[in-house]
Amino acid sequence: MEANPRSTGRLPAAFLTPGSSSFMEFLGEHAPERLPGNRELPPVKGKVEAPHGTTIVAATFPGGVVLAGDRRATMGNMIAQRDIEKVFPADEYSAIGIAGTAGLAVEMVKLFQLELEHFEKVEGTVLSLEGKANRLTTMIRQNLGMAMQGLAVVPVFAGWDLTRERGRIFTYDVTGGRSEEKGFAAVGSGSVFARGSLKKLYRDDLTQEQAATAVVQALYDAADDDSATGGPDMARKIFPIVTVITDEGYHRLTEAEVTDIARSVVDGRLELPDGPRAEVL
Repeated sequence: MEANPRSTGRLPAAFLTPGSSSFMEFLGEHAPERLPGNRELPPVKGKVEAPHGTTIVAATFPGGVVLAGDRRATMGNMIAQRDIEKVFPADEYSAIGIAGTAGLAVEMVKLFQLELEHFEKVEGTVLSLEGKANRLTTMIRQNLGMAMQGLAVVPVFAGWDLTRERGRIFTYDVTGGRSEEKGFAAVGSGSVFARGSLKKLYRDDLTQEQAATAVVQALYDAADDDSATGGPDMARKIFPIVTVITDEGYHRLTEAEVTDIARSVVDGRLELPDGPRAEVL
């Protein structure tokens, strides 16, 4: 499959032969050694230390879904990076947030983006949201060998379902097991605290702005109790990445928009350090 600099410029036969609309299946047939799951793992003893992404949160609202992530990456008890990006567009109508081993997760995201683009070019149509979620399941399962060595990737997948006309959220375990979440979801080291926060803040009639504020509140609560999750860094002006997917497609909130939300949350915490109060009844 490799290009020959002395050739006539023609593509190898593999590229011209009709086949599956899955890029992963194409690669598995013609260059299987290039798939992450087929790499030989070096013998290791003990835990492998590598930068890890931490907390990702998502919430639906009547017009779509919000997906957000904090900016901290850790390596053991150290902060490896303060401004890592953990939320990416998968295609025009979906996004993926990553928790787990950062390097492998980013590589998986790029392969997933290519998988969806390849399908669209071959089939001439967009893969259904359910189909996209299934493709991601396969990719996570192929990383099981790495996960058994402590290099796990645990994403959140969210998007606008063109058929059902609503936002949907999918979470995964390290074996590729998939679950559809109702209303909201959180994964990563701070997920217990973020999910508890969203459990009290979430309503099914939230506006887009309220949903965005709710996920930032949840990330703040996660950072308050989990050292691996980074809260809004006012001094360095590092704030969560917040994305919105609606019937108009994927949109990442601007730095100014997220700054305004983060400042309102931080200002509120000066009055109520534990955050907004939920009604008892």
